[in-house]
Amino acid sequence: MFMSRILGMFSTDMGIDLGTCNTLVTVQGQGIVLAEPSVVAVRKGTNKVLMGGKAVGAAAKEMLGRAPPNIDAIRPMKDGVIADFEIAEAMIRYFIDRVHNRKWGVRPRVVIAVPSGITGVERRAVHSAAERAGARKVYLVEEPRAAGIGAGLPIDEPVASMVVDVGGGTTEIAVLALADVVISESIRVAGDDMDEAIAAHVRKEHQLLIGEPTAERIKISIGSAHPLERELQMSVKGRDTVSGMPRGETVTSEEMREALSGPIETIYSAIRKVLEQTPPELSADLVDRGILLCGGGALLRGLDRAMSDAINLPVRLADDPLICVAIGTGLFLENLDKFSDVLDAGDR
Repeated sequence: MFMSRILGMFSTDMGIDLGTCNTLVTVQGQGIVLAEPSVVAVRKGTNKVLMGGKAVGAAAKEMLGRAPPNIDAIRPMKDGVIADFEIAEAMIRYFIDRVHNRKWGVRPRVVIAVPSGITGVERRAVHSAAERAGARKVYLVEEPRAAGIGAGLPIDEPVASMVVDVGGGTTEIAVLALADVVISESIRVAGDDMDEAIAAHVRKEHQLLIGEPTAERIKISIGSAHPLERELQMSVKGRDTVSGMPRGETVTSEEMREALSGPIETIYSAIRKVLEQTPPELSADLVDRGILLCGGGALLRGLDRAMSDAINLPVRLADDPLICVAIGTGLFLENLDKFSDVLDAGDR
């Protein structure tokens, strides 16, 4: 313990929200210090990161769907877990090196948020990747627990707090009380599935092929889960499925809402499942306290209103839905002694 404190004096310990779409890093006393897409550009057929690691994050994301034949733009995280171990390790190392001032070779302690439903093998993969990337000690915390504390919920009190975290690869649903997860559900339906649903709709209804970045832009620009006071439209360009030639098309918020209804209803069903299994006394708390909605997917227009109508509970959008999990990892890092029993250090 004494040696750990000495090393801590020379180490920039960090909390990491290692997301399917974006990675955020927080440092004690500094808040969010890095927010980058979880994308890495490599030489095709190899795991060699381009330009000594510079093609990681925003620079690499710009290559999605646009890279030349000799370059692959890879998202090493899929459904909230590591899909490509070597590329994920290179990405984590890049982020750690950008944030950490490696004085005298001292390595940082790292708290990483992971989906609540990942397997033991997937947990070990995250531990191993972070350690090989340069972490001195790695702690894992479930994303809904991190989101709850990051959003300021009283998760350590004997009352129920419910979190729905709609990320890029997973949606995390949990009821929290006394600093623990009472019941949770992790489904691999989230922002990426919304993008795929939009692309499939445009292909079916407009005979137009669009890429992942375009589908994401449509979701951000005109996507909605609840009818809008003023419906929107957007011009979209892609490749005609019949002629193979480039062309444009206009899509509307009404049809995007229809396209998104499938993945959104899957999320509602998972919420209902958690509520059905919640102990009665905690269910009573939720009648008034409702649900906290966070994550990047929570920014979809009207999702909070539509969810409240579907679940018949109050739904509140977090003040900063994109950064709740990252802030939570930082708070766990600041209180390791207090929360050591609920963190997975991989050595128990």
